[in-house]
Amino acid sequence: MAMDSGSDSDNEHLQYKVMIMGDGAVGKTSLINRYCEGGFMGSYKQTIGLDFFSKNVVLPGDVHVTLHIWDIGGQQIGGKMLSKYIHGCHAVCFVYDSTNAESFKNVEDWLQSVTDAFKDAPQQPYKSLVANKMDLINRQVKPEKHLAFATDQKLVPFAVSAKSGDKVNSMFQRIAADLAGVQLSKAELEIVDGTVTASIVQHPAAPVPQHIQQPPLLRDQEKEDGCVMM
Repeated sequence: MAMDSGSDSDNEHLQYKVMIMGDGAVGKTSLINRYCEGGFMGSYKQTIGLDFFSKNVVLPGDVHVTLHIWDIGGQQIGGKMLSKYIHGCHAVCFVYDSTNAESFKNVEDWLQSVTDAFKDAPQQPYKSLVANKMDLINRQVKPEKHLAFATDQKLVPFAVSAKSGDKVNSMFQRIAADLAGVQLSKAELEIVDGTVTASIVQHPAAPVPQHIQQPPLLRDQEKEDGCVMM
């Protein structure tokens, strides 16, 4: 569903709410900071409740996309507010720590919470499975297990490292492109930490559930490239 940004430009401006979910300490905040700010914080600080960021992306064909990225604290899995946070989301990234098998197992609970929240909706949101901390050698979840679970649950699989930045930009670029109906080639998706360019294969934007409410528009001073934390 396209939504006018309210700017003077005639460029199409799409806006999508993206939820980042998973157990505590799996690197959700670090993942967002790497994408939004290009940095990595070595110390761990627990997210209480949620944090909110925005990132502007320009896709091929001059399609402008704003990703409203919601960082959900790991303690929210049984919280009463979780269903309210999920409401209106277009995409969900289920993140786990590849060195922590328990965090991978708990993805099932996070997935179920989203499925339950959308049980009466005509369409579930776009869902992805994100293995983080792939820079570490003591990984406990094998790639084939990651892919098998993603295939079984109809999740788009990603393997990234918030610390090194490997595949982080291309992951969010792929999500933005999929939501907007832009298909990127394999070679373009393999570009690490660069601007991905591609031909538009299908446009207008891929359908988004009609019941979903778009996030509020960004103020003029927030419409510049980069992330804005709310």
